[in-house]
Amino acid sequence: MTTTPASPDPTMEAIGQAVVTGRAGDVLSARHKLLNLWSEIGVTGDPLHRCSLAHYLADLYDDPARALAWDVRALDAAVAVTEQRAQEHHASLHIAGFYPSLHLNLADDYRRLGSFNAATEHINTAQEHAPHLPQGAYGASLRTALDEMAEAISRRDITKRPSAPGPTA
Repeated sequence: MTTTPASPDPTMEAIGQAVVTGRAGDVLSARHKLLNLWSEIGVTGDPLHRCSLAHYLADLYDDPARALAWDVRALDAAVAVTEQRAQEHHASLHIAGFYPSLHLNLADDYRRLGSFNAATEHINTAQEHAPHLPQGAYGASLRTALDEMAEAISRRDITKRPSAPGPTA
């Protein structure tokens, strides 16, 4: 997600703060904060909030089965996010740009679980959506990760990829 919202959104700010906490190494605290926010948002809450929270929360689990559960929730919520809602959060944000990352994460979860057919389906879908990635460092890093993931799937490699977000093993 971006850091300059079009209008203040306390929930997105709280999600961002939890992400910073997790990236600083306090995974348990970040997970706790996000799970509490999930309880507040609810399963029928704002799809942008649900998508963002689930996407980041999945990164806080080393266990690919637990990450998969949250990555599925993120993708389910993304389907309900409208372009208007994405741009209300930030004018340069496009929901189509979410899909490469969401499918990459699902491909990674399935690959790590040894479900290579499902992993292949998701990496192919991620690559189909790759033209929607923004230019710049973020888009380039995701394009590289897509290539690395496709290669790992073809090798039937189930190890955690070094560039994966989340806690270190």
